[in-house]
Amino acid sequence: MNANQINLIGKRIKELRLSKNMKLVDVAINSGISKGLLSRVENGRTIPSLSVLFNIIASLKENPAVFFEKMSDLKNQPFYMFIKEEDYKPIEKEDSVGFNYFEIMSQSFKDVVFNATFLKLSPNAKRDLVTTDGMEFIYLIEGDISYQLNDVIISLNQGDSLFFDGRVPHLKINKSGKAARILVIYLLFN
Repeated sequence: MNANQINLIGKRIKELRLSKNMKLVDVAINSGISKGLLSRVENGRTIPSLSVLFNIIASLKENPAVFFEKMSDLKNQPFYMFIKEEDYKPIEKEDSVGFNYFEIMSQSFKDVVFNATFLKLSPNAKRDLVTTDGMEFIYLIEGDISYQLNDVIISLNQGDSLFFDGRVPHLKINKSGKAARILVIYLLFN
């Protein structure tokens, strides 16, 4: 996210709130944040996390696509969010060895939660089969792995992708000699 867009976010939030005759305190409460934090966001004094930003947009009853589209029109620049790898947050999942997950971004919508994660899968990582309440998309950035869906084993090589119903018991298997790097996108059912 560039510096201009940081200022534009606050201005766009305040503009929307005022155009809808909404009070600062009401939007803050509905967003799950303090009135002071919302004020600092509106005045460009702090940058909201992705989850806080999307909660504010939802409490303003605004479509995120429209929010960002209108914001782009303000300065004739495309809106983007850039997240550095060192800002990915480690995630603890099921009891496992060698499954190192990092959250890139996550957002809840009316019927689905979008969650993008990065997984460093160590050689000979160990875990039981798991299920997820939603659909999963994986893209193998680097390495070679096998993917077990119930009794079916699928071999994936660098650049391959797989989309499947996460309610089917599944497991990523790395029997190669080096770590695999995987982008995992979850569409979880609310």
